[in-house]
Amino acid sequence: MPCMNNRRVVVTGMGVVAPNGTGLGPFTEAIRRGTSGVRFIPLLRELNLGCQVAAVPEIGEDVLANYLPRSTVRSLRSSAIKYGCLAAIEAWHDAGLAIDKEEADWDTGCVFGSTVCDLNLVRDTMETIHQGEARRLGGRVIEQLMSSSVAAYVGGLLGLGGQVFGNSSACATGTEAVLMAYQKIKSGAAKRMLAGSCEASNQYVWATFDAMRILNRRSNDFPEAASRPMSQTAAGFVPGAGAGALVLEDAEAAERRGARIYAEIRGGAINSGGQRNHGTMTTPSATGVQRCIAQALRDGGVDASEVDLVSGQLSATFTDKTEVGNWATVLGRRGAAFPYINSLKSMVGHCLGGSGSMECVAAILQLHHQFVHPSINCEDVHEEIAAVIDPARIPQSAVATPLNTVVKANFGFGDVNACIVFSKYQPQ
Repeated sequence: MPCMNNRRVVVTGMGVVAPNGTGLGPFTEAIRRGTSGVRFIPLLRELNLGCQVAAVPEIGEDVLANYLPRSTVRSLRSSAIKYGCLAAIEAWHDAGLAIDKEEADWDTGCVFGSTVCDLNLVRDTMETIHQGEARRLGGRVIEQLMSSSVAAYVGGLLGLGGQVFGNSSACATGTEAVLMAYQKIKSGAAKRMLAGSCEASNQYVWATFDAMRILNRRSNDFPEAASRPMSQTAAGFVPGAGAGALVLEDAEAAERRGARIYAEIRGGAINSGGQRNHGTMTTPSATGVQRCIAQALRDGGVDASEVDLVSGQLSATFTDKTEVGNWATVLGRRGAAFPYINSLKSMVGHCLGGSGSMECVAAILQLHHQFVHPSINCEDVHEEIAAVIDPARIPQSAVATPLNTVVKANFGFGDVNACIVFSKYQPQ
């Protein structure tokens, strides 16, 4: 193996469970076309929430049966674990890897995160206990309530013998998971890692955001137009659910086994704004965000002029204009010189802990297929954003264009940040 500083890390497999497409093929076509996965949810109206739309993957039992053992399908009650397992197994197969039923894969680990466990399962569990029928719970509930549940399920299904753990850093969870996996390989602690994140379809979590009045309440009759990142008429984010997963490998090992390589991870950074300099529990510090982006570029040895596409946090809240300003400041590029910028959330809503990994998959698909997906519902670019960058850099339909470097970032509650740099892989 090469020394730590020279070790290169590549992405050889991906999987996705998204509101607008489950599986790499349908998802790629959906983001290319700008297909929205936001729908009206009758239950949210029954609960008298202000926002009555959400983005939820549509997965039938037949799909689950194609990926998971029947015993697992019967016992799984958490949608988060279902999403995570489907994405992880697709990524594993996409990487051309086999599953050994007898021996653990000692060279491979997993980091798979989420923000909160499935509160629908928590509710059902509590109701059963309060009814004096705790014995009816059975022995499969606690394993689905653990913070590390998704990682543990994925590790067991794939037989992973390296470190298997979960992370949780609000909206930054998915991108942080990919970076943590990258660091394990870069340091020589693992040859291969499966990284990802997921979020349950959960009306209880969504209700808490609705109470904060940061969800869009104006588009219940027009669901597909509800998620409007960077738009003048953005009225808050749309809640979503789903999962993304990536297989990361040491580049030399990937080349030796003839793996398809989607992209190279050049570098990245994880930090916190410390809830200082106007950063709070719910609002990122501009100082922290800018330092994170700048550090990621330095870590990857990438000049700001090389960035072709920015995949931002951009959730259709008041922080969008601040975020674009932060990117412009760090990159030193404005107007027509600014790189393309888009938001997957325009099509799939804000999938909370699942967002980062799903957006990493989308970023790499664009790099691999050489196109920029549209950031839909942004026909009316916010005036403060338009004053910083050329609105044409926010495409409303797919743009076929050469891409070599894509920067992906997420900024989460708690003033935590994660930024990663992907590039086309060039063999030495």
